[in-house]
Amino acid sequence: MLGRSVPDVTLKTRVRDESVGGPNPFRWEDVQTGDLFKGKRVVVFSLPGAFTPTCSTEQCPAFERFYDDFKALGVDDVYCVSVNDAFVMYQWGKHLGVGNVKLLPDGSGDFTRRMGMLVKKDHLGFGDRSWRYAMVVDDGRVVAWFEEPGINDIGEDDDPYGETRPEPVLEWLKEHPAG
Repeated sequence: MLGRSVPDVTLKTRVRDESVGGPNPFRWEDVQTGDLFKGKRVVVFSLPGAFTPTCSTEQCPAFERFYDDFKALGVDDVYCVSVNDAFVMYQWGKHLGVGNVKLLPDGSGDFTRRMGMLVKKDHLGFGDRSWRYAMVVDDGRVVAWFEEPGINDIGEDDDPYGETRPEPVLEWLKEHPAG
């Protein structure tokens, strides 16, 4: 993964637009992942799904809590990628009170598949989802990679969460300042 360019795929997002009017003032907007990473240092973490236990009680809230620490170490943005649609990601963000981490809906799993991290979670009735990983991306290139052990398609794991916590990413950033 190190040194590799992140995939440039289209994510289907919803953007608030007051000109739409009504109780749901949002419009569709395609976002190119290549544009999100161009010319910036970003931290990306990916997780199996919105509203799932570890993702909701630990991982996403932890990255939100450490957001200012990431910024202080030269990170421009922190993104959470999940194989969920834009509606689910929006409601999950509202539910969690996320204000800094940007939630990216990879509804079709295209980004996750191209990262090599798409796994089957059929044993839970989830279908295709992301394995838990985190990375630091400089101008579209992966410069640090964190992945939970035991990637598999048949549920032979206890949904590990350790390697992809914000703390190891922060430690790497302290040792590798933006330059």
